[in-house]
Amino acid sequence: MVGNDAMTISEHLEEFRHRLYFCFGTATFSCIACFLRMKEIVVALQAPAIGVRFFQFSPGEYLFVSIKTALFCGILISIPLILYQILLYLLPGLTKNERDIILVLSFGSVILFFFGLVFSYFLLIPIALKFFIFYGSGVVEPFWSFDRYFDFVAVLLFTTGIAFQVPVIQVGLGLLGIVTGQDMLKASKYAVVICTAFAAIITPSTDPATQVLLSVALLSLYLGGSVFLITFKK
Repeated sequence: MVGNDAMTISEHLEEFRHRLYFCFGTATFSCIACFLRMKEIVVALQAPAIGVRFFQFSPGEYLFVSIKTALFCGILISIPLILYQILLYLLPGLTKNERDIILVLSFGSVILFFFGLVFSYFLLIPIALKFFIFYGSGVVEPFWSFDRYFDFVAVLLFTTGIAFQVPVIQVGLGLLGIVTGQDMLKASKYAVVICTAFAAIITPSTDPATQVLLSVALLSLYLGGSVFLITFKK
């Protein structure tokens, strides 16, 4: 097989076009598959909202939300394959050291992103919903628009997945020689403030329980990334 360094510009463009088509086709297929299984996905999304009844407050609301949900879930599912295609295109033109760095960061990024989704779905979202339901108990009935509920869940899922990229950023900075793991540990007192502020900004809910839990998770990831970098550099 001819590597990227021996290919002409037209061959580079042709390969890029084929991989772009594959990524687009993968995302499209995933979105369609999610739309066809929408009832199961909606049931899964509604599972954390125990005791809540959902309504559609305008004609076609559920249809439009279904399309939006299918796009969101389909893109999430196709992210690993899309990233794999990007790596196949980039890696042959890199040095061995660059390939090792990119592979470590890419693999860790995908794993941490989906860990963030799991953490948000099973911990953050239930805690936030319980807070809101408890706060309004005895005053208002929990009848919610599924459209607004999905926006809340989607934002919390996505922002948590992004927030879980903290160790990837740390390892990247460490491998590039910009900062060391020891320096990161020394700055942990500043990390506490930054993680707390960041958790308050990215969470769509205003309840303290969710923000505290997310800030603790971010700080744990920061410390874990620092220790990993120190161990990796030995």
